[in-house]
Amino acid sequence: MSPAAIRVLRLHPWRVSPHRAAAIQEALAGHLRLRDGPRRLRLVAGADAAYDQAAPLVHAAVVVLAYPDLTLVEQRAASLPVTFPYIPGLLAFREGPALLRAFEALTVSPDLLFFNGHGIAHPRGLGLASHLGILLRTPAIGCALQPLLGSFQEPPPQAGAFTWVRSGRHVLGAALRSRTAVRPIFVSPGYRLSVRRAVRLTLTLCRGFRLPEPLRWAHQAANRQRALHAAAR
Repeated sequence: MSPAAIRVLRLHPWRVSPHRAAAIQEALAGHLRLRDGPRRLRLVAGADAAYDQAAPLVHAAVVVLAYPDLTLVEQRAASLPVTFPYIPGLLAFREGPALLRAFEALTVSPDLLFFNGHGIAHPRGLGLASHLGILLRTPAIGCALQPLLGSFQEPPPQAGAFTWVRSGRHVLGAALRSRTAVRPIFVSPGYRLSVRRAVRLTLTLCRGFRLPEPLRWAHQAANRQRALHAAAR
């Protein structure tokens, strides 16, 4: 497959004010589709980013694993200057450019994406997983370590237990106990997935750790990318 396995939609600029960024999210939310897809899973990808305390850089990594055996197929990384402040709810504008650069370097096209961030469980319904899922035109799931929107009851302590995250009458995602007696992760569909299927797929990819495997691999890869840059200074 050619290096252009993934094409990114160029729907907006990235260097914008926080006010403009929120307006872009509100406009993009109209592109959201939550119907179930894909029907067959062959490749799953995790995407995460790490930050350098000594330099204003964001180090992004994308790791593609074969499904269901989760063997490594490909990994790519990219490091770019940080051009947007840390503002809860606007993570895509801080990490998105570097993550998309890493995705564009892939020579395979994943069927499903996992992001270390939220999907629709977001004040404007467009967290990192929804935002980049739209731009990559690929089903996506957000898995975050902290809730951003909605209320939930603490799930039972055993691995696999979950409770729904709700905002009013709407179910936005789930608080999922991915490992026994460990704090839950917060799962929400990002793009082209229902809430229930996003939870089911996440459960199938949890293999004894708090993070699902694609994100665990991506987290490690992002840290390696940061270490490489630090060693080169």
